[in-house]
Amino acid sequence: MKNIIIITGASSGIGMEFARQMDDGFDNIDEFWLIARREEHLSRLSKQLRHKSRILPLDITSSSALDFLEDIVIEQNAAVRMLINCAGYGLMGYFCEQEPEGELGMIRLNCEALTDMTHRMIPYMRRGSRIIQLASSAAFLPQPDFAVYAATKSYVLSFSRALGQELKGAGIYVTSVCPGPVDTPFFDIAESTGSTLSVKKYTMVSAGSVVALALRDSYLKRPLSVCSLPIKAFHVLSRAVPHGAIFKVMELMKMKGL
Repeated sequence: MKNIIIITGASSGIGMEFARQMDDGFDNIDEFWLIARREEHLSRLSKQLRHKSRILPLDITSSSALDFLEDIVIEQNAAVRMLINCAGYGLMGYFCEQEPEGELGMIRLNCEALTDMTHRMIPYMRRGSRIIQLASSAAFLPQPDFAVYAATKSYVLSFSRALGQELKGAGIYVTSVCPGPVDTPFFDIAESTGSTLSVKKYTMVSAGSVVALALRDSYLKRPLSVCSLPIKAFHVLSRAVPHGAIFKVMELMKMKGL
């Protein structure tokens, strides 16, 4: 049986960083399976890894692409030791001013594809396997100007925590990763509509620190991984203070350009 790690969104940002950090250890893993749409980026990453890697340039919003992936898992007699769902994107701006296709695309990728991928891969996991799902601190409360993205990440967080409870008896552990702004190409897309997240300059962290903590929290079987003190404080605040009051503060910060 071949032990594998599957990483979606592996061509850049946090997905790529997971591959790089895990490549330094995980000697019991036979192959990394790297999934994203950009084959050239995956090829470049593969050449940097000491682990054997399989490049899978797939659009995971396509059911036929996931059928293809599942067929390979069966054919290779693979045991999925870790599934790391990093694929996703966000768009900022007023909901009514956005193109519907972009908003619906977030739901398809951030929610539907993640759910389908997870559902398909669980049967090929065994006791001790891990699932890491990339959510966001945007999951902690509704986000004006980021409405659909925040809603998708709230779904990921809720789904992942419930799934973790369901799988605990099988010895499969789920960690939901909820970083704030991360220094990756994410904002190249998110801010392409003209809106910006001004608070990111105060809370931006590196992909390396997010991934290092996520791997540690997954090892410790923790259901939630939140990087940086400001975002941990935001998490506590979002649970303790009425969201209406937080919205007023956020609106005031926006008016002052903070």
